[in-house]
Amino acid sequence: MSHYHAVVWIDHVEARVMHVSSDDIESSIVRPSKPHHHLHNKRGAVGAGRAPEDQHFYHEVVEAMKGAQEILIVGPANAKLNLVKHIHSHDQQMIDKVIGVETVDHPSDAQLVAYARKYFDAADRMRS
Repeated sequence: MSHYHAVVWIDHVEARVMHVSSDDIESSIVRPSKPHHHLHNKRGAVGAGRAPEDQHFYHEVVEAMKGAQEILIVGPANAKLNLVKHIHSHDQQMIDKVIGVETVDHPSDAQLVAYARKYFDAADRMRS
């Protein structure tokens, strides 16, 4: 089933992709192929002390969003911004579909759906 709206909650451990309508939800979970390990900077160490971003993970998240015409990307930290960067670099047909990027901590699925519906309703009213 295809829905007009999708919300993606993402961090470096998983992405919850939910295609939502006023009366239906279709959800999936995408996880990176390699678990993300937090690396810390050490004094005198060479390099940034960070693992490179998993572009395959972001590609899989974009695949899970396909079919949506308006997308809201949310999450607690930088993964949401890294997903947007990935979209700009690798999935340019999705750029115009992303209508918002918001910081949201760790909501339950029900809270995430309620947040998305409220966000999309407000966005639709602003365009009318």
